[in-house]
Amino acid sequence: MGIEMKPIGYVHTDAREVPRSWKVSDVEGTLEMDEAYLDGLRDIEPGQRIYVIFHFHKSPEFSEQFMRIKPPIHDKKVGVFNTHSPFRPNPIGMSILDVLDVKGAVIHVRGLDMLDKTPILDIKPESCPWEK
Repeated sequence: MGIEMKPIGYVHTDAREVPRSWKVSDVEGTLEMDEAYLDGLRDIEPGQRIYVIFHFHKSPEFSEQFMRIKPPIHDKKVGVFNTHSPFRPNPIGMSILDVLDVKGAVIHVRGLDMLDKTPILDIKPESCPWEK
């Protein structure tokens, strides 16, 4: 069984380095979405938080050596699924970002832990008003 995904947009940031986790990031940038999805972006608003699912496009192919990883601020190795490591069996990441502004198909965000030109696979709201 194969799974095929296509980017719906790309991350853009001038930052040369980004933190390993959105939880400790103040890096700003934009999510430049394909115009084909403009109607689906209409209700995203400043002040909202969104989940961004993305592809770790610069990660090496996963191998057994990445099964246990020593995080930068930890003193021992831990299992890959207990980390934010970009070295994963399926190179998919998720970040929760603060929406600062939306202009057409461009979402200005804060909290980036993604490199410039990272492919975006999906966006979801942190919470939906009708779910409360």
